[in-house]
Amino acid sequence: MGLPNILIEFKSKASTAIKRGDRGIVAIIIIDTEVGVTKLEDATQVPKGLTEENKAYIERTFLGGIKPVKGVVLIVTDTIENGLNTLEPLKFDYVVGPHDITAENATKIANFIKGLRDNKGIKVKAILPNTKADHEGIINFTTDNIEVGKATFTAAQYCSRIAGLLAGTPLQQSATYYHLSEVDDVPKFIKSDLDKKIDAGEFIIFHDGEKVKVGRAVNSLTTVGATKSEDYKSIKIVDIMDLIYSDIRRTCEDSYIGKFANNYDNKCNLIVSIQAYLEALRNDELLDENITTGIDMEAQINYLKGKGQLVDDMSEKEIKEANTQTFVFLASNFKILNAIEDIKINFNI
Repeated sequence: MGLPNILIEFKSKASTAIKRGDRGIVAIIIIDTEVGVTKLEDATQVPKGLTEENKAYIERTFLGGIKPVKGVVLIVTDTIENGLNTLEPLKFDYVVGPHDITAENATKIANFIKGLRDNKGIKVKAILPNTKADHEGIINFTTDNIEVGKATFTAAQYCSRIAGLLAGTPLQQSATYYHLSEVDDVPKFIKSDLDKKIDAGEFIIFHDGEKVKVGRAVNSLTTVGATKSEDYKSIKIVDIMDLIYSDIRRTCEDSYIGKFANNYDNKCNLIVSIQAYLEALRNDELLDENITTGIDMEAQINYLKGKGQLVDDMSEKEIKEANTQTFVFLASNFKILNAIEDIKINFNI
């Protein structure tokens, strides 16, 4: 009776993936006197006792993107270190530091987020000013002198706005070329300079001659290779990767681990459930057509060899059905769909 329960859980996750991706949660760490954690649903709930700079910084988050943000988790703290300790167990998608964050504290946040992603499997991201992190979990926002009406903002002061924009971007779409309608002007650069900044892992906004908009929605990753491809530079791709990882991990922990015997039938139940989840994401245009899920034969063989079994004398069926104690080795193959960002047209006249 294992299949229906786990299948329902995965289908439920898949059916709400778009809704969850449309409206993310932004965590904001600020330094102020009223220490504590507050969950905000809209700009009217910003605490009155904060400084005017902090209030405005939080309010900019709620400008959102194509969709509004789901909410803001406000952490008011006395130090960045204490704020990060408070942050870890909370649920959020993006985090920003104070509006006047120092380079030292930005590095502390970057290292903390890298640690959560790489060592603890907590797939969250940070938007930080002028921070070359070379990591998919860090968005390096570098545009300064942002003119909004009579006010001019630094990159640090506008990180909360960028966080709200990204949290409010649906999973099927990209923030690339998103129009920031409230911004009047930013420093001018020629196209080749903008391209260099983007290639260097900088998230920038620029003036196209008519309006201010996002350059390309990239994170700070610049070093690619065997473990991280060019796809990892895309904020959209990483958002979907994070969604899939978090959904499957959480559902397995809540509905599968410790609840079923580790036999081949129950492994197949899990395979069917994960495949159904991924196919539902494909139907919502997050994944490409071809998706396969099954026993990870290479990992299974290596495990059995490590236990002294003569796998060379075993058939493929015997390897798949072999007893692997508490371990389940699975592999899924799929391709995440990016958004249309580059159009090339040849006009033959």
